[in-house]
Amino acid sequence: MYIIILGAPGAGKGTQAVNIAREMKLAHIASGDLFRQAVERDDELGVRVKDYMSEGMLVPDKVTIQMILQRLVADECRNGVVLDGFPRNIKQARALDKALKEQGEAIDKTLYIKVSEKELTRRLTSRWVCRQCQAPHQIENKPPREGERCKICGGELYKRADDNEETIKKRLGVYFTETTPVIEYYRQQGKLLEVNGEGSVEVVTAKILGALRRREFITK
Repeated sequence: MYIIILGAPGAGKGTQAVNIAREMKLAHIASGDLFRQAVERDDELGVRVKDYMSEGMLVPDKVTIQMILQRLVADECRNGVVLDGFPRNIKQARALDKALKEQGEAIDKTLYIKVSEKELTRRLTSRWVCRQCQAPHQIENKPPREGERCKICGGELYKRADDNEETIKKRLGVYFTETTPVIEYYRQQGKLLEVNGEGSVEVVTAKILGALRRREFITK
């Protein structure tokens, strides 16, 4: 089973990808996590990735595709995966289709979590991230209280350098320019499910699982 989750920065696709992967007992592959891990290693690849991320630009296709395809052949991905943040453009989508076809596999369904640009900006400007587990936390109009820690693992909360209004505007512009054609690519293949992402995490998860159940991708 191969499922893609698409959504602009701030749409909650990472959280939903984790929930869906857990429900369906699939591996979760997040391109953003792979990039941040490379940055933390501070090797040659990490330095290159950091430069692109700090400018709000996408990491080059060649680098992204290589990292994802290497992960797909890992033992943990044997039963299938939920892909989070990949593919972001047509070149990546076609490369993924080609790689899966060579293995006798194919994308089963693509979920697009749709959220208005106004709501995306609000979420991103109030987002803090756990330095340890990368879980996002919404903290409106103020920094975390002194001593406030991650609700999941207790790690330190920090503000990502690219979560400021100027960079957010650029990131959203890049996303919609690059990724809207990918949405249409999977729509034309009859593989697209569009879900309204403006609601609580639990509500959106229920919407996604309900849509998958109606199409018999998971049992009730």
